[in-house]
Amino acid sequence: MRYRLTFIAGVALGYVLGTRAGRERYEQLKKSARQFSQNPAVRNTCESAAQSGREFAGKAAHVVGEKVGDKVPASVADRVRSLRGRGPNGEDDWGTTNT
Repeated sequence: MRYRLTFIAGVALGYVLGTRAGRERYEQLKKSARQFSQNPAVRNTCESAAQSGREFAGKAAHVVGEKVGDKVPASVADRVRSLRGRGPNGEDDWGTTNT
């Protein structure tokens, strides 16, 4: 899915950069993209996907932690712990909440 979205974004960018339709067409595309991103269904789907990803990452981290155990150097373990606690008010680097 990631590659498909990357491809679509690349095609859209190529079209915008290569078009001869001018500023009017660019503004029309920008308006369409903004409307799409502000659609409640799209926003809910994105938030659901982000939540699923956080849950999966948490489970994977737990499984990896059990398997790796004490084999990880202390400096790496300390760095991972510091990254977990990062982010004000329970937000991650992307500005989404961890609810």
